[in-house]
Amino acid sequence: MVSSPHEAMHRIFQEYPELFTGVSQVLGLNFPSPVSTTVLPTDLTESRPVERRVDTLLRFDFDTEDGRAFLLAVEAQGKKDPDKPGSWAYYLSYLYTKYQVPPLLLVICQDRATAEWAARPVTIGPAEWPSLTLRPLVVGPHNMPLITNAAEARKDLAFATLAAITHAAEPEAGAILKAMSTALRDVPETIANPIVELIAQGLGKRPVAQQWRNLVAVDLSFYTSPMSEELRAEGEVKGLSRGILVALEQRGVTVSDEARLRITGCADPELLDTWLVRAFTVSAAEEIFEEA
Repeated sequence: MVSSPHEAMHRIFQEYPELFTGVSQVLGLNFPSPVSTTVLPTDLTESRPVERRVDTLLRFDFDTEDGRAFLLAVEAQGKKDPDKPGSWAYYLSYLYTKYQVPPLLLVICQDRATAEWAARPVTIGPAEWPSLTLRPLVVGPHNMPLITNAAEARKDLAFATLAAITHAAEPEAGAILKAMSTALRDVPETIANPIVELIAQGLGKRPVAQQWRNLVAVDLSFYTSPMSEELRAEGEVKGLSRGILVALEQRGVTVSDEARLRITGCADPELLDTWLVRAFTVSAAEEIFEEA
């Protein structure tokens, strides 16, 4: 099953293709800035019933006399997988055959062990004469900067977003997220919303994901991103649940553990509204649940 962090680690390059320029600089490379970028289909399936799909595929074209271009295949890797080097070698060979443009593989990781494993060159062929050598570029917590300063994050929000995602499991994740939420305060909503969602997706189910939700609720409460709307809905539900319990308790109505659990576990604002109205007249807590 594809996880949320997996999607965020490569989808960010679809949203911000220019991000590769900053990533290549971190890796000590000096690629020129492309004059155009094209998002290409990711399906690498042949006529045989074997499906192979790269996570994200981009084409970079450059303003040079020879019409230089290359393909960037971005793969999000969550753990070591002994079968992956073979798949990656297939991707690159297939892409070169199909497009006749040099392909480049970039692997995004969220833990150091996986990143170090993915970065090792893999030779394909007999030891006496290897036919191919797979050498992916790899970024992860081992080489992406820790951006804990809002001003620094604001200089390149896409790059700072990727840095936050790659450091999701690091002890400094909380400080990084605080810097990001602060950096986004004065940013137009159309720019901030995709970043808010990408970071939430990249954090997955880690404990720090709740911290990001809290930061968005406080620092970016004026935004209307899907995540912000979800947080507001959660706040409304909690407020209604609390109001029902207070109304019952103020009137001296005993609330059983079962009734309390049903009230606090309800996520339907309209139903909670109905229960709240009834809470001011019922003589027993269970009566608020009865059908009209």
